[in-house]
Amino acid sequence: MTPDLALATVALPGRPAAVRAPVVPDEDARLLESTVRSPDRFTLIFDKYFPQVHAYVARRLGPDLADDLSSETFLIAFRQRDRFDSRSGVVRAWLYGIATNLIRRHRRDEVRAWRATAKLPPPLPTGGHEERVAAQVTAEQAGRQLAAGLAKVSSKDREVLMLVALGGLSYDEVAAALGIAYGTVCSRLSRARRVVREHLGDTDPTKLEED
Repeated sequence: MTPDLALATVALPGRPAAVRAPVVPDEDARLLESTVRSPDRFTLIFDKYFPQVHAYVARRLGPDLADDLSSETFLIAFRQRDRFDSRSGVVRAWLYGIATNLIRRHRRDEVRAWRATAKLPPPLPTGGHEERVAAQVTAEQAGRQLAAGLAKVSSKDREVLMLVALGGLSYDEVAAALGIAYGTVCSRLSRARRVVREHLGDTDPTKLEED
């Protein structure tokens, strides 16, 4: 499995918003609650979120595992749908939390893949326009450096980083997905970004903001 080198172009988030919007039950929460009485309606949740969860797992662990883990995520969600608290209003976060628990089983494989990517030799110029080739080589180098940094990030900090950068979850959603406090999300993300910066030599191809 080769890690997704597109990570090199991910714009990692900066500071959290000073004012947090209140979390209120949304249509998804009410829909999921209704599936306890009408199980067939769960297909609406599946159709909406399966592509997102599948893409997230694939970018972390590769396409070979994405099918199985994504399917297992929704099987668990269906079986546990009566435990979801609709007052939280974060169905997407709940699903990503289940997926994250499954991804943890493959934590070592993920880190091993990043380390392998970090050791790849520099790409050879393939011809073509000089500036285009230079940009390609630079992107490949950034990808290797980023992979090396991600391999050094602690597992808990990396989960937060991946949910924000690859999953597109808000800080509140990450807190709900992992069952941690909002402030913990902020501190873990800050540590993860600091480690990544160090491996990028304080250059900033992902346009990180200063803390």
